[in-house]
Amino acid sequence: MPVIEVGRVCRKVAGREAGRYCVVVRIIDDNYVEITGPKELTGVRRRRVNVKHIVPLPEKLDIPEGASDEQVLEALKQTDLYPKLLEEKEKREKRKGKPKS
Repeated sequence: MPVIEVGRVCRKVAGREAGRYCVVVRIIDDNYVEITGPKELTGVRRRRVNVKHIVPLPEKLDIPEGASDEQVLEALKQTDLYPKLLEEKEKREKRKGKPKS
């Protein structure tokens, strides 16, 4: 069983988005994967990252390869992780002083 696979929830450990949750949507090669937050929930935009910069978590979503942000968001809503992600989003917005939408 591969550790990094499509649908695996991960946490970024490097870069400007370090500490935020993301989901693997496509495996590019042995060293790179495409991830998304999605941005409106976790603040992580869809991008290519080195697998050394993410830590896989036990949660795995049932999404197809190359899933859209909307599909990922719907899959996240079915998990126990979703309330935690909403709470982190509110904390981020509070720190930045953004009004709630």
